[in-house]
Amino acid sequence: MSDFSGSPHQRQLSAVTATDDATAVIVDIARTLKSREREIAQAMSTMIAREVDHLDNDPQLMEMFEASVQGNLTTLLRVLAHDIPVDHLQPTTAAVENALRLAQRGVPSHSLVRAYHMGQNDMLRICHDEIDRRRLPAPLALAVVKRLTEIVYTYIEWITLHVLDAYEAERSRWTNARGSVHSSTVHAVLSAETADKTAFEAETGYLLDQTHLALILWRSGHEQPSNLNLLDTQARTLAGGLHAEGQALVTAIDRHTAWAWLPFGHRHPVIDTTELHAMVDPADGVRLTVGLPGHALGGFRRSHQQAIAAYFVASLPGIPSSHTILGFGDSGVAVASLLAKDLDSTRAWVCEVLGDLAVDTDQAATLRHTLSTYYATSESHVRTAEVLTLHRNTVKYRITKAIEATRVGTAPHDKLDIAVALQVCRFLGATVLR
Repeated sequence: MSDFSGSPHQRQLSAVTATDDATAVIVDIARTLKSREREIAQAMSTMIAREVDHLDNDPQLMEMFEASVQGNLTTLLRVLAHDIPVDHLQPTTAAVENALRLAQRGVPSHSLVRAYHMGQNDMLRICHDEIDRRRLPAPLALAVVKRLTEIVYTYIEWITLHVLDAYEAERSRWTNARGSVHSSTVHAVLSAETADKTAFEAETGYLLDQTHLALILWRSGHEQPSNLNLLDTQARTLAGGLHAEGQALVTAIDRHTAWAWLPFGHRHPVIDTTELHAMVDPADGVRLTVGLPGHALGGFRRSHQQAIAAYFVASLPGIPSSHTILGFGDSGVAVASLLAKDLDSTRAWVCEVLGDLAVDTDQAATLRHTLSTYYATSESHVRTAEVLTLHRNTVKYRITKAIEATRVGTAPHDKLDIAVALQVCRFLGATVLR
């Protein structure tokens, strides 16, 4: 790098050379990070969601947040690689949509701002590590740090202002929308230690001193503005089909998600989710989860918590699309909802228990299904053969092969552990398989 002493002309040439050298290093860093872009985005998303409240309590919300991080990272690396002025950019669709979803969910704006600041700090740390790796001369390293910091800070300031504007506009629109009063009233009765039941019933027209069945309804991958009307209609159709004793209470959570409660007076309904499929048109793309019936305020809350737990399982990325309707009371769902909260630990446990059955292949899936059916039929080869429409010898062969696959050395795993792990695989699918 050139010396900064000498005539003004020499110093000017040296400054130009220093800028060009710093830009070349930044371009090289951007290209290096581009090759690790997916890894960086995933690690950054996980770190921010862990540290910032409200971001990791819903798989769909988390999926949109991860898309926002990925989009911002891609844009920023493009800025660094091609020296694009920030004022020439447009915010990514995912970044804006993420802000809108947070506004619709009532997530505080400071959580959004903090997420961007944490992403900024993490990005600078990653860039500084790349600078250290290159062992640059001190003057050049200083010039690179200065320029990189300026670009990253400018980008984060620009995108934060954009998404905050989108957030505030959406929050205002959502707050003033029809049904928002119900939404705030419902949130209050769900979260307050001492709920004002009289005010809630006066506002919603829904009585708490009865049996409730909570639902979560949503549509994935549909952007039509009629989503909420469709979800509302579906909830009321289910109320009629299940012979509820009054109108369903339905409240919008965002443009694609609604919470609902069906009233059953003092009757305790028996809900079979297989019967619900006949009441839902698969062409509409509506998915739903169901809690267990519960009585009074405690039951109102508990049934909703159970529906949310089932929703967490059903909406995880990679979950089989066959789970269009999932009940908390369905076999294995309650356990799967608990284990889904820590997928890394659950994946490790499933692999330890199932051994070679925990591989994501068609052959392993066939053996898992056969063994799971075998346990569900009280370990009857005859009944398993009837359920799977197989010859009894085929069932025996598969069972033997499946159990052998779970062995570690000579010791088989506990039968209950294997049965639970198989149920977890059934609901969490590829997310817990090798």
